[in-house]
Amino acid sequence: MKISIPTILDIETTYSRIKPFVHNTPVLKSELINSMLDCELFFKCENFQKAGTFKYRGATNAVLCLTNAAKLRGVATHSSGNHAGALAKASAINGVKAYIVMPKTAPKVKIDAVNSYGGEITFCEPTLQARESNLEKVIEGTGAVMIHPYDNFDVISGQGTACLELTKQITQPDIVMAPVGGGGLLGGTSLVSKSLWKSTKVIAGEPANADDAYQSFKSGKHILSQNPNTIADGLLTSLSDRTYTIMVENVDDVLIAKEETIVEAMKLVYQYLKIVIEPSSAVPLAAVMENIDIFKGKKVAIILSGGNVDLGSLLFYLS
Repeated sequence: MKISIPTILDIETTYSRIKPFVHNTPVLKSELINSMLDCELFFKCENFQKAGTFKYRGATNAVLCLTNAAKLRGVATHSSGNHAGALAKASAINGVKAYIVMPKTAPKVKIDAVNSYGGEITFCEPTLQARESNLEKVIEGTGAVMIHPYDNFDVISGQGTACLELTKQITQPDIVMAPVGGGGLLGGTSLVSKSLWKSTKVIAGEPANADDAYQSFKSGKHILSQNPNTIADGLLTSLSDRTYTIMVENVDDVLIAKEETIVEAMKLVYQYLKIVIEPSSAVPLAAVMENIDIFKGKKVAIILSGGNVDLGSLLFYLS
């Protein structure tokens, strides 16, 4: 079966649909970080998005695209955190019930968010098999519509609106970057960039301890993640066939970053931008820090994916 992939027209239509429901997030700069890294960085702050993450864009679009009959059945998903909170909030605003399967090891801040938005949580073991089997049971019992965290046409269209918005805020950069886990944000970002910023390179940032996208990109084969172990908990999932296809067709490179560099990147953002980001958001900046020669003298836009960090864990990261 042919995989459906959004076009720039789909993403522009999506932006018109979700615009009344999402924040137009700001772009920040730091002259000190620029001087340290010898490039000009622009940070698209999706940590200021509703639900604290870019994932609210995709979740909102997916809910708005449901039929009235489907909305009555509710929605369901499995997620370690940000998609869970985003879908729960988007559903609540639209009067739709949300059923969320979460690993019992999910960060407390993300569990609390789902609860606060009225999502109904089913906890499971922290394996993909457990997540998927529990989700099947939930859907069987409720009739809810599955909204996949990233392998979903409407979700990817929504995530692409962050970059579409960015194209209206800055002039064309040399490079645009996004973190990569399941590939929804990277996919949407690359689709927009290759349509509107044709000469801009799209580079993904990925933790070295969860480098399946890097391995896939370099080998030309879709490689799934094996026992990832990184503080960037939002980047533990593997690409789907759909997001892998988008990456192969639209992404220019994937760079990896060590755990200690991810922590240093978080510190730079906290210290000089004065904003809170989660570890996953810091990965592209960490990749810049480890590959200074690639970025030297370049104008680089980075999408900061979210700010849902457990403050208790934050002290551990930064100590």
